[in-house]
Amino acid sequence: MLGVHGKMEIDLEIRAPADKFHDVFSCRPHHISNMSTEKIHGVDLHDGDWGKAGSTISWSYTHNGETKVAKEVIEAIDDEKNSTTFRVIEGDLMKLYKNFVLVVQAAPKEGGGSVVHWTLEYEKLSEEVTEPYSLLQFCVHVSKDMDLHLMEQAQAQA
Repeated sequence: MLGVHGKMEIDLEIRAPADKFHDVFSCRPHHISNMSTEKIHGVDLHDGDWGKAGSTISWSYTHNGETKVAKEVIEAIDDEKNSTTFRVIEGDLMKLYKNFVLVVQAAPKEGGGSVVHWTLEYEKLSEEVTEPYSLLQFCVHVSKDMDLHLMEQAQAQA
């Protein structure tokens, strides 16, 4: 079937350092529920260890006003590139997509702060499934919540 595979990308600038932002996604995703309380309700470890590729984690979140779940395998963590790759294996997204991979990468910006780059790669179950624009925006909003939290933490420690 044509048009079933898709890829979306977006960049956003944040004030937090790239390594600190990356550390949360790669090693401490269970802390995101404290940073983006309205969107992320909890992240649980199912198999493996926090911060280790191959581990399985489960997200409870609210997207478009609905409470949803996603079980993901952490496919890759690249500390040099501040990149983490998640593959969705169960949950609400699998009702619409055969495959769904999220990659979040933070790159240091000259003069401070970072550029966060989100990539969503997916294979829709049918051509009727809409593109995941709202999920990409959801990722941006969670990133902004995290940035605010990380900057408040840094100010409190200063």
